[in-house]
Amino acid sequence: MELSPAAVRDEYEWVRDRAPTIVPLINDTRARLGDAFGVDVAPVTERQYREAVADVFADGARGVNVAGYVALLRTLDVTDDYPGFVVDEVLGRELAATVAGGQPFAVLAQATFHVADIQTNTEGAAGADDLDAALAAGFQTRLPGWEWTEGESPFAVGND
Repeated sequence: MELSPAAVRDEYEWVRDRAPTIVPLINDTRARLGDAFGVDVAPVTERQYREAVADVFADGARGVNVAGYVALLRTLDVTDDYPGFVVDEVLGRELAATVAGGQPFAVLAQATFHVADIQTNTEGAAGADDLDAALAAGFQTRLPGWEWTEGESPFAVGND
């Protein structure tokens, strides 16, 4: 695999065009998490998703890494699937974390990956459902809608 600027652009377009599949998965994941934690979480629109995809890929260092994970998961297949369970899970978690950004969002996206993954069954290579789950987990974590991420943190120390 070679990740040229053209290859990164191709993966960007693929991820962006996946909105009709990923956005419902984001919203379903948010609903499940909201129910589990007793909070209301705003749904995401396809427009918000596409704008977030553009932001992720606008950062060249992040974009090339996201493109690499996407390309690997799009083609990753393992005979009888189960022996390859670990590698697609690891790649999916790392993709979710990379999309979400730095801590604490990266670890939240990795945890959320498993919530999205259990409700995803994408046809194709073994990595396909992990790819969809990773995109949903990473972008749902990155996008607004969680009350605790809105506004100033009560833990921020101001300049005295």
